[in-house]
Amino acid sequence: MDCLICRMEQGEALDRPLHEDPLVWAGHAPPEEGESDVYLGRCLMAPRRHAAGVADLSDAEAQAVGLWIARLGRALRASGAEHVYVFVLGHKVPHVHFHVIPRHPGTPREYWGVRVLEWPAAPRGGGEEVREVGARIRAAIDLAPGPAPGSNTGPPSS
Repeated sequence: MDCLICRMEQGEALDRPLHEDPLVWAGHAPPEEGESDVYLGRCLMAPRRHAAGVADLSDAEAQAVGLWIARLGRALRASGAEHVYVFVLGHKVPHVHFHVIPRHPGTPREYWGVRVLEWPAAPRGGGEEVREVGARIRAAIDLAPGPAPGSNTGPPSS
């Protein structure tokens, strides 16, 4: 089977993995078809096992995916992201994967949300820039511990 996510997990990524263990893999997203550069910090998180959708994940895979989506989000925020989005679309690649995408400071409001990758002035780059961003994200993963269990990290209630 020709699966982009499986190929990336097997080493066809722009940089070494941001994280990998027996259940999950995370790395920087490759360029979109027809593009030569990438939106910097755009991460992909996927189960190692080829699973078509979220309903196909085992409980252990779902727990690991959720944990690492949160850790990537904290690392992106610690690396300067204003906000972190998580998208699951599932149209192009039949291997469930999650897009964990930073919204960079200065992003105009019209590019918030699903249009974040369309911002023309967004930080973009190729292999060297991806490796630099990857090193910062990996370092931030180690430095960005999660909130204490039961703590409220949302806005104060009114």
